[in-house]
Amino acid sequence: MAEKETRVALLRGINVTGQKKVAMATLRELAEKLGYQNPETYIQSGNLVFGSQATPAALEAELEKAIQRRFGFFVAVMVRTSRDWARYAKGTPFPDAAAERPNKFYLGLTKAPPPKGAAAELMARAQAGERIVVDKGVLWIDFLEGAGTSKLTPAVLDRVVGSSVTLRNFRTVQAIAKMVAARAS
Repeated sequence: MAEKETRVALLRGINVTGQKKVAMATLRELAEKLGYQNPETYIQSGNLVFGSQATPAALEAELEKAIQRRFGFFVAVMVRTSRDWARYAKGTPFPDAAAERPNKFYLGLTKAPPPKGAAAELMARAQAGERIVVDKGVLWIDFLEGAGTSKLTPAVLDRVVGSSVTLRNFRTVQAIAKMVAARAS
């Protein structure tokens, strides 16, 4: 079978405080049943790398429906291409945060493009020294004091952006980038 283009799917809000439990082995099996090529997962937070020729939007809808059927609850899914992922891993608006505190520096993917002014509105709500940039349709948030104490909660992010947002720290972004690169070699 010819190699399909690598895609990265991020599931939002699974396996957090015992809510919306999705075993990664089961997620890989589900992806195989959907015809995705060589699905791999990274840690328990819902990071799936696989091959497919389908568009990211079509894959999001397909995965959301399949997860709802299999697990009995809705999970927002954001899918990006390997080219998108390489761009996220290589160029950030805060290289100091990427180098010095990759576990407190986050990439935020959204279901719909963030509206103009989203970064400024989020900055107005930031109270713990966070830095926020919207760049090429994604959020970059440097949680200087950690995400756990920030007022920029998932509900606030969703409300300001106008769609579901899922965050991954830069350490995870780099690990997924290595998985994507390995598939290309």
